[in-house]
Amino acid sequence: MRLVSLSLSLYIKYKTSSQFRTHSRVQERRKKKEERMENLLGLLRIHVKRGVNLAIRDIASSDPYIVFHFGNKKLKTHVVKQSVNPEWNDDLTLSVTDPNLPVKLTVYDKDLLSADDKMGEAEFSIAPYLEAIKFRHKIQGGLPHGTIIMKIQPNRQNCLSEESHIVWNQGKLVQNMFIRLQNVETGEVELQLEWIDVPGSRGI
Repeated sequence: MRLVSLSLSLYIKYKTSSQFRTHSRVQERRKKKEERMENLLGLLRIHVKRGVNLAIRDIASSDPYIVFHFGNKKLKTHVVKQSVNPEWNDDLTLSVTDPNLPVKLTVYDKDLLSADDKMGEAEFSIAPYLEAIKFRHKIQGGLPHGTIIMKIQPNRQNCLSEESHIVWNQGKLVQNMFIRLQNVETGEVELQLEWIDVPGSRGI
């Protein structure tokens, strides 16, 4: 009888301890989620449209894809086979906590038997776009589709190959841009930025 009582007591202690640890882990995850939401400004959707006149890294073409870095976050497009003018049409979404961080991108040629070859790199700032987003409530409903809100000129810091436009597009502010790749003989990438608000986040 004492053995049964002792076993039951140990089981209850183990169960209580296990439940406490589970509760602590749930509380910790909830706290981390709340902290992330407190720091989160929103989401940046990058519509990766296409590449133009990219470098040849295979015999007569390339198998390009793009890797994006934003702080410690990393996303990539799918691979387009045998094309130096690929059309990706991929949507990649980044969570934004620091508006001053640049978005960095590197284009690679996919290889099966060796390391993937670089096909150029670039970076761009999202700060001008986020500044325009702050004032969108003042223009909602009052502008026709296609109205240019802001123009950003190319310079040595932003890797733009031509003037970039922030445009009122079907009820949203988007930024269209052509990025000139660096450290490579040729190549540009066409992107479109779109901002997504997240309920409960800090916002911009």
